[in-house]
Amino acid sequence: MMQDKSLLLKLGGVVIGMALIYLLAAVVVPKVMVTLTKAAPTTKVSLNSSYFIGGKVLAVADGKEACVVNVFVLDETGKGISGRGVELTGVGEPQTEVSGADGLATFEVKSSKEGQFVLEASIEGTPLPRTVKVTFRN
Repeated sequence: MMQDKSLLLKLGGVVIGMALIYLLAAVVVPKVMVTLTKAAPTTKVSLNSSYFIGGKVLAVADGKEACVVNVFVLDETGKGISGRGVELTGVGEPQTEVSGADGLATFEVKSSKEGQFVLEASIEGTPLPRTVKVTFRN
């Protein structure tokens, strides 16, 4: 009788040990491996993928009405990168914005001077290869 209890205790210990090993192998280790091997979000800006466009490129030259220009800061796969400094030059003083969660930086450009202006954008000091023209008329 005593040997039966001892055998049952040993058998129970083996079963619990095997269950623990199964739990580690089936649940814990895969979660740790996924966490360790998960790719970090990309933070490298691709100037060839990034671009800027004029949302509204014609405005009254009254210093109040604005042309709207959007700069998209993207990685090489086309995903937006947030938190990047973007500068826009070409009309008045340079303007700076920080790209949002989708990589978008929006500028409102105003002028009281009539004319057509070529705008240039740069991301953290590196100019984009394209330009946008905006026009202000009276």
